[in-house]
Amino acid sequence: MYQALYRKWRPRTFDDVVGQSHITDTLKRQVSEGRLSHAYLFTGTRGTGKTTCAKILARAVNCEHPVDGSPCNECDACLGIESGAVMDVLELDAASNNGVDQVRALRDEAVYSPAAVRKRVYIVDEVHMLSTPAFNALLKILEEPPEHLMFILATTELHKVPATIKSRCQQFAFKRISPLDIAQRLKFVAGEEGIPLTNQGAELLARLADGGLRDALSLLDQCAVGAGTESLGEQEILDALGLAGNVETAQLMGEIAQRNAGAALERLNRLYAAGKDVGSLLNELSALTRDLLIRKTAPQGGTGLLTGGYDEGTLRGLAEQLTAPRLAQLLGRLQAVIADLGRSANRRVDAELCLLRLCDETLDDSSAGLSARISRLEERMEKGDFVPPATGQAGGGPQRREAEPTPVRTAAPDVPKSSAPAAVSPPSDEEAPPWDMEPPPLPDEPEPSDPGAAPAEPVEAERPVMDPAAAPTVEPAASVQKEGAELGDFWPGFVAELKGKVPMGEYSFLSNKAMVRGAVDGPLLTLWVQNDFIKGMISKPGILAAVTEASRTLPGGPYRTVVDIGAPPPPKAPAAGDHDKLDDLLALGGELDGIIITEE
Repeated sequence: MYQALYRKWRPRTFDDVVGQSHITDTLKRQVSEGRLSHAYLFTGTRGTGKTTCAKILARAVNCEHPVDGSPCNECDACLGIESGAVMDVLELDAASNNGVDQVRALRDEAVYSPAAVRKRVYIVDEVHMLSTPAFNALLKILEEPPEHLMFILATTELHKVPATIKSRCQQFAFKRISPLDIAQRLKFVAGEEGIPLTNQGAELLARLADGGLRDALSLLDQCAVGAGTESLGEQEILDALGLAGNVETAQLMGEIAQRNAGAALERLNRLYAAGKDVGSLLNELSALTRDLLIRKTAPQGGTGLLTGGYDEGTLRGLAEQLTAPRLAQLLGRLQAVIADLGRSANRRVDAELCLLRLCDETLDDSSAGLSARISRLEERMEKGDFVPPATGQAGGGPQRREAEPTPVRTAAPDVPKSSAPAAVSPPSDEEAPPWDMEPPPLPDEPEPSDPGAAPAEPVEAERPVMDPAAAPTVEPAASVQKEGAELGDFWPGFVAELKGKVPMGEYSFLSNKAMVRGAVDGPLLTLWVQNDFIKGMISKPGILAAVTEASRTLPGGPYRTVVDIGAPPPPKAPAAGDHDKLDDLLALGGELDGIIITEE
């Protein structure tokens, strides 16, 4: 009759136990020196050797010829205990014998001396399943046990064992077995059984076992059925265990990495129609994201922490598309949704919403989502996606204006009134328009153009007398108004001047046209932002001071910087501004002698 590998290769001595030397060495010394306790408590996860060590200890304390603290497995006591013929060594399952009546019967029977061996040993597996009255009944005999009695309690959930029980036992914590130790044991068993297991296959099984040697042997037993004479490698193990479906999960993660929400939703719909549970799918995505995050943050020592469900090529390809902040955001979002699925009214809708937020970080309003968006902006800036406009283009920003020569404003020459007026063509890009020039100074006395002409009309004497020093005050306001209409065109170039002068986090907001846009309105430079959060980031005194200092390079600057929520107002038409300035000059009594302004 065929026997399962985990039963066939169960350790029979303390030396055969894998990965628990800190426990087996202590137990061997206690048996050799005769310093045994009346109660032991073995704790740890499944498949780490708790029950195995309990059975070895039960044979060792009753062995007629122990070898260095381990049972000889040849005497009548060892063979009888191993076969179950000796009734003085009893193994109980607390999951099915958790009542107070069973424990009372055990307590009444324990007072009798053993019939075939030296010590009566009770192995109680999953002791945390006992009821409270059963624990109370067990506590009495643990307080005052007979000399021939020994209890070995085993549990995977130590926190459920009462403190009064733990305080009366020697506690040994079994740790998870390392993947290296499991792989070595699997190679040994495969060699003895004639299974063609490769090194890569043993490492994959060791990772899938999650620290339990019993699980690893069971997986090897399952994969060896169809192996035959062919080598049992990674691909064969994935196919035999049904893990080829992980390819779908990896492809879904690839679509999330590429921010292809449509393809991700289509794949989810197809898997859902095929009977895939959305909770299982999100759990698989979470496990894959965890592997990618560990591989990204700990490339050297994190190999042993991976779940092992994906090959190296798949993990490498996905890790190249995802950054650590985004992986942390993906894992946090997945864990939050998985935790809430039990209370969800529509699990499918929650899964679809989760996929949308995974594909688009802007839909995730958590701090992890914000960190992922900032990381994406920094990555795009490093790749050169945010390039300011070229300085040769129209509205190129402050660089162009600094390179252009400043037009020189001169007074209009005196032209005799008798001469014909000269027509002036519209101003070119290189010449200053006439309304930007300073009006000519008013003469103290009128100069007649002809000695025989009549005296000048009293109209010129009726012109209001004004202080010439006050006339230039109109020009800066007009200049500010004109430049404010053009500032929106070279805002990206102005922001480029701030790089290195403000922190990178705030600069990423300033350089995003969709989040922050600047516009000049009179003496104010208003930063129009998208929402309150961005306003709080930009309104820091250091940021406003840096923007104000940089505005000195703008025509008409510096400006006082303010922040407001909304969209910037549309720029005013240049023609309307020109007529307003001309009206201001005429209202102040300016005169454009000898110049005819033509309008097209």
